[in-house]
Amino acid sequence: MTSSLILAAGKGLRLSPITNNLPKALTPFLGVSLLKRQIAVLDKSGIKRIHVVTGYLSEQIETLSHKLNFTTTFNSSYNKSNMVNSMFSANEFIRNTKEDLIISYGDIIYEKKNLKKILTCNENISVMVDLKWKNLWEKRMKNPLKDVETLILNNENFITELGKKTNDYNKIQGQYTGLIKIKHNVINDVLSFYYNLNKSKTFFEKKIDDLYMTDFLQLLINDGKKIKAVLVKGGWLEFDTLDDLKSYEQMNDTNLLKKFYKL
Repeated sequence: MTSSLILAAGKGLRLSPITNNLPKALTPFLGVSLLKRQIAVLDKSGIKRIHVVTGYLSEQIETLSHKLNFTTTFNSSYNKSNMVNSMFSANEFIRNTKEDLIISYGDIIYEKKNLKKILTCNENISVMVDLKWKNLWEKRMKNPLKDVETLILNNENFITELGKKTNDYNKIQGQYTGLIKIKHNVINDVLSFYYNLNKSKTFFEKKIDDLYMTDFLQLLINDGKKIKAVLVKGGWLEFDTLDDLKSYEQMNDTNLLKKFYKL
């Protein structure tokens, strides 16, 4: 069995004016919100215990909780912290999870086959990595190198480095997608690792509340934890900007869009 934690506290400034009155996770894509699309895939994959971290305009997500069958945690520092802080604001839910845990960003959607692939990975910590990321990024922007970061794998497809800025495509062996799985037997270890970090220190020139998820994953790797890359070829979308939304909605002739359109 598996539980799911969706990190949906963000405002999504670059999706304004849509997000002037909506949380980023409720951005509609072809008439259906990102959150509803993600929950539909989880439900069809047999994942029923779903928890959502809210923040900006939290009441709009919370009012959907009964209809879509999820519980929530409010991240009170959503407007002055980053993704890692948002994740661990759901400390109680995570600590009480006795099964494997899928963690995902609220601004992505993905195909059921991709979720199945990470669900069947037996490593303690795994992340979905897109090998065909460049195809998508070239639709999103003129210069992908301005946005992407390093992701380097060893010969067993464990991640050795991620999250650094680079001008070298050779250091981008795939794209981190914002979909993570932690096996139930190491959940407490991950919690302990986070809460034992020295809060007075900086990590990658950031305070602990400002850490990106890639920063936290790199800290785990630096500590000797193994993180497996579950390799996929497309089958997911990230929504950061209005241009993203427009470009995806114009992909009417692609199989990719058709799969996301049908819930």
